[in-house]
Amino acid sequence: MDMLMKINQEVLLPLLDLLTSTKMGFPSGVQTRSAVCLKTLSLMALICLRIGREMVQHHMAETLSRFFQVFSLLQCLQKQKKLRVLEELQAVFNPEMAYASYIPFYCLIGDAAIRKLVTNHELVWSLAQSYHERASPGSPETNPAGGQKTTVTGLSPSMGRQMGRSPFPAPSSTSTPLGGDILPESGTFGSHLVGNRIQVPRDTESSYSWVLGPTPEDSALKQDLPRSSRSLQGNWLAYWQYEIGLNQQDSHFHFHQIRLQSFLGHSGTAKCLAPLAREDYFLSGSKDKTVRLWPLYNHGDGTREVEPRLMYTDHRKSVFYVGQLEASQEVVSCDGTVHLWDQFTGKNIRCYEALDGKNPITAVATMPAPHCSVVFASADSVLRFIDARKPGLQHEFRLAYSNMSAGLIRCLAVSPSGRTVAAGFSTGFIVLLDARTGLVLRGWPGHEGDILQMKAAEGNLLISSSSDHTLTVWKDVEPKPLHQYRTPSDPIHAFDLYGAEIVAGTVANKIGVYSILDSTANLVGSTKLSTENFRGTLTSLSVLPTKRLLLLGSDNGAIRLLA
Repeated sequence: MDMLMKINQEVLLPLLDLLTSTKMGFPSGVQTRSAVCLKTLSLMALICLRIGREMVQHHMAETLSRFFQVFSLLQCLQKQKKLRVLEELQAVFNPEMAYASYIPFYCLIGDAAIRKLVTNHELVWSLAQSYHERASPGSPETNPAGGQKTTVTGLSPSMGRQMGRSPFPAPSSTSTPLGGDILPESGTFGSHLVGNRIQVPRDTESSYSWVLGPTPEDSALKQDLPRSSRSLQGNWLAYWQYEIGLNQQDSHFHFHQIRLQSFLGHSGTAKCLAPLAREDYFLSGSKDKTVRLWPLYNHGDGTREVEPRLMYTDHRKSVFYVGQLEASQEVVSCDGTVHLWDQFTGKNIRCYEALDGKNPITAVATMPAPHCSVVFASADSVLRFIDARKPGLQHEFRLAYSNMSAGLIRCLAVSPSGRTVAAGFSTGFIVLLDARTGLVLRGWPGHEGDILQMKAAEGNLLISSSSDHTLTVWKDVEPKPLHQYRTPSDPIHAFDLYGAEIVAGTVANKIGVYSILDSTANLVGSTKLSTENFRGTLTSLSVLPTKRLLLLGSDNGAIRLLA
């Protein structure tokens, strides 16, 4: 309900404007417009079923009215000169489309509601009835040209068998539902109050019975949801039961050690993990010289082992970085040589090697969309920018600060806007560079030991972890740290960001959650991973922020998905 107004204003209404436009045709004409129209109808019907008929009258009135008005518009335009777009509209919004749209909504919200919302319901009803009479097996219509029986596209055999009883209401002011069945109030199914849910029929025989008018005996809304391979079981069921009951205003990351999936295939240490933008796949780079693309599905009971969807094998050394260049939907991975390759086919596009064999590439980062650049650092403290769309270097900047040697660049972090790049050195020194001008904005000794990882966050914030057992939050122009956390037992060698929180891991297989903005916030302390859920030593970590899940890589090559 929180998102319904946004769905209406930003998805459904613009879609309906596009579908009913008399000024613009569709590519492939009738076929494309029909496909988009049916998808839109399906979405509208699903929303109506989900929210109940009382809420439909309050929140979906304009959407339903806008859709059915196109039938009246076409009636008015019939006498005008036949244009290609008009012919396309008439071919799509024909009696069959009136039938396919009017009957489901009539069943879902009832006679009185649809008469109130659809001002031209008499016209739509007559069009739908004409199609029903023509398509009904009881009164087969023959083709005048060929004498063959008219075929009805999109109808299942079970629908055909049920055509005998008319699904249409009489055109009167009565509000009796179809087939005499009393439509349940929203939130009720049959005589049981169970809350909003969508149920499907037991078999294909009655799979369309709700469209043609439910009866007390075969109403799909009153049938139990059958067991199938898609049902949630075991740990997935426990996880979703928890998620559904979670307060949507709760912005904290909760870690419960619920194992959901295992990704086995790497024969060496899983050194880096990178979820793709939509979180339906993720990438992993390993010491075994391969990068693998894995699917993320809600399958199984927590013990399922998933196979990789794709494997990239062109690396010659251990892979220490992998990431997605979101703007061009390409993958960047590095083993000392930067590889750019297609995430859909696994084909190499081009490689960028170190210009000098004595100064190998030591750190890589991708620029956020809409930038198409990749930045990498070499052992001579030089940052180089390349454009993935063309070969050759784009920029080259030397990170010399006050003529002092800061050691090797261990990691890079790009701000969410793409305006600055931070480089962390092996001596604990940090340098902040303006990516647009190449000027060094600031350099400072951030840590007393080797910098292990860095991330940039909104608000000009930079988070760094070091071998000196500190996790520090910096404001890019302020000399002192904003917050600093100290881990007495083990340094944090892997962490990721979740909103205003840091989810961190150590080699002792401990997961901790820290606040970026408030060091006094009462967050969950360190959690030791159980051997039942995670074996080996934690080597890499990545958060799936939308799904609130955690990907953990180990030194034995196994990757686990935990909640």
